[in-house]
Amino acid sequence: RGIVHSEMPVKLGKEREDEVAHGLQLWINLPKEHKMCEPQYQELLDAHIPRATPQDGVVIKVIAGESHGVKSPIYTRTPTMFLDFKMSANQSITQSIPPTYTGFIYMLKGTAFIGDDEEGETEAKSQHTLILSEDVTSTVKIRTKDGEEGAHFVLIAGEPLREPVVQIGPFVMNTREEVYETYRDYRDGVN
Repeated sequence: RGIVHSEMPVKLGKEREDEVAHGLQLWINLPKEHKMCEPQYQELLDAHIPRATPQDGVVIKVIAGESHGVKSPIYTRTPTMFLDFKMSANQSITQSIPPTYTGFIYMLKGTAFIGDDEEGETEAKSQHTLILSEDVTSTVKIRTKDGEEGAHFVLIAGEPLREPVVQIGPFVMNTREEVYETYRDYRDGVN
């Protein structure tokens, strides 16, 4: 099953033409038993995305999952968190991540330092991705330095399916044969 769609970038109005629009799209794989479920599309406008503000200088958009007691209304069959952080300079925050999740941080702007202490931190700069290791505890510590611009990044994590994955073109299934069948279903309009 699936949804045929086309995503187009937003053109910002004249009053916002100096801003940069970021477009990130995340497709979450489904476990084998749910691959043929009824398709579902959820749209959440920015004004309706709940925000966690655990302290001054830190705003977290909770697109999926939960952060600091704030839950997203987005439903994911595969347990997932998609958090958009904006941190001013000289901030430090700890984010809980379920211990069974794997994930990554993608830096959109600025610089942040990820790790438990200054000696073991990893510097994360704009347009870089940091993969969170599987031996990370259930929290990740993130900080910004004093006198810098702060940071804007997303933290995305989820429950691994631990199933085979075969992707050909826009289709993702568990075997090549299933992908070929999906192509036939799409061509014949039976999905």
